[in-house]
Amino acid sequence: MNLPDLLSADLPFLTALRRDLHAHPELGFEEVRTGGIVADILEDAGITVHRGLGGTGVVGTLTVGKGPRTIGLRADMDALAMPETADRPHKSTVDGRMHACGHDGHTVLLLGAARYLAQTRNFSGTVHFIFQPAEEGRGGARRMVEDGLFDRFPCDAVYGLHNMPGLDPDEIAVVEGPQLASSDSWRVTFRGTGTHGAKPHLGRDPITAAGTFLASLQTIVGRVVDPLQPAVVSACSVQAGNREALNVIPDKVEIGGTARAYAPEVRDQLETEIGRLAKGTAAMFGIQADYAFERRIPPVINDPDATARACKAASTVFGGRVRTKFPPSTAGDDFSFFADKAPGCYVWLGNGPAIDGALHHNTAYDFNDAALGPGIAFWTALVEQELQPE
Repeated sequence: MNLPDLLSADLPFLTALRRDLHAHPELGFEEVRTGGIVADILEDAGITVHRGLGGTGVVGTLTVGKGPRTIGLRADMDALAMPETADRPHKSTVDGRMHACGHDGHTVLLLGAARYLAQTRNFSGTVHFIFQPAEEGRGGARRMVEDGLFDRFPCDAVYGLHNMPGLDPDEIAVVEGPQLASSDSWRVTFRGTGTHGAKPHLGRDPITAAGTFLASLQTIVGRVVDPLQPAVVSACSVQAGNREALNVIPDKVEIGGTARAYAPEVRDQLETEIGRLAKGTAAMFGIQADYAFERRIPPVINDPDATARACKAASTVFGGRVRTKFPPSTAGDDFSFFADKAPGCYVWLGNGPAIDGALHHNTAYDFNDAALGPGIAFWTALVEQELQPE
């Protein structure tokens, strides 16, 4: 892949920056250092900067010429609350914090594109460089939207990018339609009557009820949801009793989990059916069930027109290495809140092989610096094609 000389010359600086960010990870809404570095680099490039949107978010705006079209490019900045186990020179310096999903790379990709575009200025229109806090489950995109992101920085289209282990760094996947599932949380509390473990007939056992509920949970996907519609229901937490009191049947069992879907009607169905199963199980055992379903993140669905534009730009950079068919992920990304306000497209940039099985959210994961050049070239090609000079 032939990169512009200006971009190639900037790669050593950007590589060092990416490794610095990796070594200093910050959790969602705590990206003070990261956001400050981002804002300073944008300002040094002559880009107008707005700090503090949605807490620690940063938006850089670059307008060239009089083109009427405006687009937004988004990068997430936060790390995860997990340790880094791999021994590397830029290993995390913060205990229990790690860039295990490549957001350090995403941040630098967008900074590299901003620096390049600020120098070449080979477009006509406005681009907003959106550096989002708290993608990892803390609601950063929603916070930015509620803080007026699209009121202050309206966009005709918005684009997101995520690295993908398993794809080569000179590959990219740009696919119309569903890309990531909705990510919702549910909680069920079974309330019975505690009693001596040797005298279960004197109480109402919530543990037996919980066991029946858990065993039946997968019938929702297996026997209720249309087999042609993807869906996931997982119980991920069960809390009951005391390990030091093994002769006591407790009063309650608390269960929590996640639900994933692509179609709105399936998302509704999961909410209804988990609750129906919980209430029905409780009635069968003569106990009570409390149920709560929290809608956290909508699915990411790529807009046809925005996808076509992204695919055209990708073809300019990656040639025949653009995948237009790639399986969607059941993970979630709150980029969906941005794509709800403007036509959106979310693409997958190759991160190379998953070395030693180190996929996203693995303690040995690392962003592949070989993806920096191709990723920046994609962002710049997208801007230059979307915002054609007059």
